[in-house]
Amino acid sequence: MTQSAEDRLLALEGKLDRLAEALERLAPPPPPAPGFETSDCFVWERGALAAVARVNRIEIGLIKGVDRVRDILIDNTERFARGLPANNVLLWGARGMGKSSLVKASHAAINASGATTPLKLIEIHREDIDTLPRLLATLKDAPFAFIVFCDDLSFDQDDTSYKSLKAALDGGVEGRPDNVIFYATSNRRHLLPRDMIENERSTAINPSEAVEEKVSLSDRFGLWLGFHKCSQDEYLEMIEGYAAHYGLKVEPDELRRDALEWATTRGARSGRVAWQFITDLAGRLGQRLEG
Repeated sequence: MTQSAEDRLLALEGKLDRLAEALERLAPPPPPAPGFETSDCFVWERGALAAVARVNRIEIGLIKGVDRVRDILIDNTERFARGLPANNVLLWGARGMGKSSLVKASHAAINASGATTPLKLIEIHREDIDTLPRLLATLKDAPFAFIVFCDDLSFDQDDTSYKSLKAALDGGVEGRPDNVIFYATSNRRHLLPRDMIENERSTAINPSEAVEEKVSLSDRFGLWLGFHKCSQDEYLEMIEGYAAHYGLKVEPDELRRDALEWATTRGARSGRVAWQFITDLAGRLGQRLEG
């Protein structure tokens, strides 16, 4: 290489270095990690963590009709909090049966027991799933255990952000940090609408391979906890539990009659419908839902 060529190469390298430095100055600095000691719950939004002062949740004893899955979730979460092996969890099934309420209530119950180092609950919105790797990078060196929770998770056609979730759950070079576990709720067991799966299967050259990548996302969750529509007895048990907990002054027969009429007008029985009835009842009685 001639001297002239070497000089041009050095000059080019110098320009590239200055360009890189300029780009670094233009890029926003990474958000500082929050003081995790200030709260047990945070929301990850737009690439930053914000502490939640008051969490919207109910006591775990008020969640009825899901005793089996409740016990499995608490056991898995408690093992994780103790530093033992635990699985990512997908809570799927009927709407309004307490999937997200159970995640938040389990987190609170384990922290209240004082038997483990406090767990931190981080909620990530469906729209921010593609930033999940960045969130994990923020959490991996923190001296706490974290449940990363996404409520109502599902993916539509042409949505590629599910790849970020797959890599974060157990793929990629680094894999999931030991101090992080992922919980998600969904109305779909496979996180995709059935017609989308069938459409890809029918139009692909190799049908089985066409949907394998997307369907396999659910396989990254070691635990699948199914939630199903509740019976009339379970629905009434929810109503009676809420009424007793909040001290609503109403005769038992009247409570049952009005609760069943409410469910009939809604065309459904679920934990959500039970809570909506209790909210209406408390308002009519002039009582607050506190405690």
